[in-house]
Amino acid sequence: MNSKMKFRAHETFFIRKGWLSKGMKYVKNTNGEVFISKNKNETPSDVLGLGSNMVKALRYWLLATGLTEEKNSGKHIQLLTPLGQLIFKHDKYIEETGTLQTIHYKLASNREFVTSWYYFFNQFSYSEFTVDDFILDIQKWIKEIGDEQDSSKKIRALTDDFNCIINSYLHKNPDKTEEKSPENNIDCPLAELKLIGVGDKKKKTFRKLIPSVKNFNPWITLAILLDSNQGKTQIQLNALLNDLYSIGKIFNLDSISLIELLREVEKIGELKIIRTAGLDVIQITNPNQTFLQCIEKYYQSIQN
Repeated sequence: MNSKMKFRAHETFFIRKGWLSKGMKYVKNTNGEVFISKNKNETPSDVLGLGSNMVKALRYWLLATGLTEEKNSGKHIQLLTPLGQLIFKHDKYIEETGTLQTIHYKLASNREFVTSWYYFFNQFSYSEFTVDDFILDIQKWIKEIGDEQDSSKKIRALTDDFNCIINSYLHKNPDKTEEKSPENNIDCPLAELKLIGVGDKKKKTFRKLIPSVKNFNPWITLAILLDSNQGKTQIQLNALLNDLYSIGKIFNLDSISLIELLREVEKIGELKIIRTAGLDVIQITNPNQTFLQCIEKYYQSIQN
């Protein structure tokens, strides 16, 4: 079974602060033609004020996060997705934690387009690890699922993907006094989620972190539960913790933090936690709600 996979499409650039909002703005203002060169004097680099490789990276990240989509017309015409429209309307500067959590969920659940992200958060089970641990583990998986290409050829790409993941989620402490252009800004907004930390500096190890439950809005939690469980009204707690694409996997949760998250959703009347002998499940109160409706309610809740 050969499966579509994409590696190193980010040109080694992780998402910089301001990139996604700038990208959405220009997609909207140019009727989706921001990534098309009109003439020598009006290239995407000129319009966006970014280097050509950064432009490629931005185009990729807009698609990878589910904020935009491209029609198969041969041209790089991008349009905002319904999610992109919603975020651009309510949080165009990508500042709210719930927006960042939604974007992270979209990245980590996009196996075909952001393969290393998917693997890192769904299948890479090390709690503390090095770059070599990750590369050996993902190469084994690539071989198992029948990729025809020699996985050893991907070492550089996989290393770049790993570094991009670390740089996206690891907090940095840049000199706050220095003015930075979008090209040189080394901050990634996803670091705010605190999903990765340093293990041992000397051994160059990193570790997955359990995020603070108080940073989750119940509407974002519900949106992810509904989207990742596609129409199920009753879901086992074990599945929410351990299944691929589950909220537990994608956010590094343990059983205690998962239950805390679910209790917050239970408080707003959107699910029931049922714990009886041999049956630990949640019951979704209103399974007809959609992912986007929950995101909309999230923005309404923080405005109120």
